[in-house]
Amino acid sequence: MTATSAYEQRVVEILRELGVEEIYAKRKPVIEADELVSVGLDIYGREQKLAPGAAKAWQEMRSAAESLGITLQLVSAFRNVDYQHQIIKRKLAAGQKMEEILRVSALPGYSEHHTGKAIDLTTPGCETLTGEFEKTKAFGWLGENAAQFRFTMSYPRGNKVGVIYEPWHWAFQGAD
Repeated sequence: MTATSAYEQRVVEILRELGVEEIYAKRKPVIEADELVSVGLDIYGREQKLAPGAAKAWQEMRSAAESLGITLQLVSAFRNVDYQHQIIKRKLAAGQKMEEILRVSALPGYSEHHTGKAIDLTTPGCETLTGEFEKTKAFGWLGENAAQFRFTMSYPRGNKVGVIYEPWHWAFQGAD
């Protein structure tokens, strides 16, 4: 069995355990990054990693913002399938319905975070992972400058995948 087919089989097993395998049966999962580099600590003191090209672009973007007095902080970066599985299980255990969860979290195997190219951001004084981020100077700077570092906001208002508006979630569009 190849690494890709083993990964895909793991995703199928997790989806079956969660009782949602049929939702995504026709969609191929995203490929989990196999080469990652450290990009430092997130706001919780956990080491975060990204794919090499995304890491370089993130560091350049953060430095450019910092040079103008804008602080961009990581909330999260790469997440493997098992970590995503734990997020979903924790939300289910807290009584959330799967339909609610899927409006804010991707199923294991389908998160941009698996690719090593997605980052969730915040800035000092901003509550994390909320629409409040949209009102910050950091968000304004990203809106004007992120594209030159090949980052785009993945889930704008009214996005076609039906995920809530996430002004904090950005993904690198370049190649590694």
